[in-house]
Amino acid sequence: MKGSFRASMAWLHTTLGLITGWVLFAIALSGSLSVYRQEITLWMHPELASQRVDPIQACSQAIDWLGQHAGTAAAWYVACPTPQAPFATGTWPDAQGAYSQRVLDPQSGSPDGLRDTLGGEFFYRFHFELQLPYPWGRLIAAIAALALVVALVTGIIIHRRIFADFFTFRPNKGQRSWLDAHNLLGVAALPFHLMISLTGAVTLASLLLPWSTQAVYHHDERASYTELNPALYARPASGQPGHLVPILPLIEMADRHFRGAGIAQIYVFNPSDRASLVTFISGNSQTVSTSARIMTFDGVTGQLLNAHTETRPVIRLYTFLYGLHVARFAPALTRRLYFVSGLALAVVIGSGMHLWAIKRLRQRPHIGHLIVSRLNTGILAGTPLAFATYFLANRLLPSALAGRSGYEVRSVFVMWALALVFTLFRQPSRAWPELLGGNMLACLAIALFSMPWASAATLGAGSIALGLAGAFGYATLRTARRA
Repeated sequence: MKGSFRASMAWLHTTLGLITGWVLFAIALSGSLSVYRQEITLWMHPELASQRVDPIQACSQAIDWLGQHAGTAAAWYVACPTPQAPFATGTWPDAQGAYSQRVLDPQSGSPDGLRDTLGGEFFYRFHFELQLPYPWGRLIAAIAALALVVALVTGIIIHRRIFADFFTFRPNKGQRSWLDAHNLLGVAALPFHLMISLTGAVTLASLLLPWSTQAVYHHDERASYTELNPALYARPASGQPGHLVPILPLIEMADRHFRGAGIAQIYVFNPSDRASLVTFISGNSQTVSTSARIMTFDGVTGQLLNAHTETRPVIRLYTFLYGLHVARFAPALTRRLYFVSGLALAVVIGSGMHLWAIKRLRQRPHIGHLIVSRLNTGILAGTPLAFATYFLANRLLPSALAGRSGYEVRSVFVMWALALVFTLFRQPSRAWPELLGGNMLACLAIALFSMPWASAATLGAGSIALGLAGAFGYATLRTARRA
C-alpha cells in the first residue's frame, strides 16, 4: 500500500498500464479494425464483382469445389455468404494439419482468379492470438484483457472529478493536454471500454481459470468440447471409402428449418469416408447472443442425426457476453460506434503510455526511461503504420504470387520491426513527426487504391482512410513544430 487507498490504486493503474500497455494498444487497434473484417476482406478481393448472391447456391458450389480439390482433407469448414460478405470462405487442413483458407467465388465456388489473402481475418485473429501459437497468444490476450478491466476500475477510483473530466480539455498545455485527452476519451466511452474488456476476458476465461475443466474432464479436451457443443461432434473415420450425398437438398432443408435465420456455417467431417457428417449452423445476426441452432446429417445417407437448440442458461449467458464482444448483431450505426470507441480506447492506452514517458523524462531519466520512451514512439506510431502496410501489400504484391497471404502478413511485422529499430536510433522529437507523416501517406495511398469508390466496401475504406490521413496529418504538423 502507498499510504492511502487512492495512492495504491494510482500505483496499480500505472503499473498495469506500463506492463500491458503495448500489447493492449495493438489489441485495441486490431479489434477496432475487426469490426469491419468482412468489409476489409471484400476490399482485399477487388476481383469480386458487386452482384446479388444466392447463399444456398454459393454454399453448394463451395462444397462441390472442395470435393474436387480437397477430397482427402479430414474436414471442410465453409462460412456462408452474408450481406456484408457476399462470398463463401472455405477452410481445410492438409495431411500435416496445416490449414488453408480461401475466399471462393459465389458463382463458381472456386478461388481461381481471386488473390490469396487473409483479408480482415488477419486483424480478427491477431486481436486475440497476437500471431502466436496456441495457447500462448490467447493467454497473453486474456491476461491483458483482465489487466485492462482492473486498470479501468482503478482509473475510476483515482479520478475524483471523473464527470468534470468529460467537459475538460486544455489544448497547447503540454503534459496537461495529454492528461486531459486521456481522461476525456476514457470517460466518454467508459461503458464501452468496461464492456469490451470484461467480455474479452470472459471469452478467454478457460485459459485464465483452466483448473475446473481439468478436474471435471481430466484433460480430455474433446469431452469438454462435446458437452459444451453437443451437436458439434465428429465421429472417427471408419477407414472405408464413402461418397457424400448431393449437398444442395441438405442445404435447402437446413435453410427451411432455420426459418429465416439463414445458414452461417457448414462443417463436413471425413468427407471421403463412410463415417462422414454434414453439420449446418444457423445464422444469429438478429440476436445479440451467438447461440445457434444446429443440424447434423449422415454424409452418406443424408439421414438427420441430430437437431439441437441451445437452452442451458449458463451457456446462453456466455454466448450473450461473447455476442456483445464480437458485435455480429450490430446494425451499421452500432458498428460505427464500436469502431470509434475502439479507436478511443487505443488513444487512451497510447496517451497513458506517453504520459508516463513524459513524466519520467522531465525528472532524472536513466537509460531505461530513454529506451522505453523511444520504443513507445515505435509502438504508438509504428503499429498503425504496420497495419496500413498490410492494406498496401494487398494491392502492391502480384496477384498470382505463390504464398501471397503469408507475404502480406509478414509485411506487417517487417514494417513494425523497422519502426522500432528506427525509433531506437532517432530522437523522439524527430521520430514522432516522421512516423506520423508516414502514417498519413500510407492512409492516403489506401484511399487512392480504393478508387473509384464504386462499392460500399471501397467507399467505406476510402472515407475512413481519408479521415485517418487528416488526423495523422494534423498530428504531424503539431509534433513537427515542437521538434
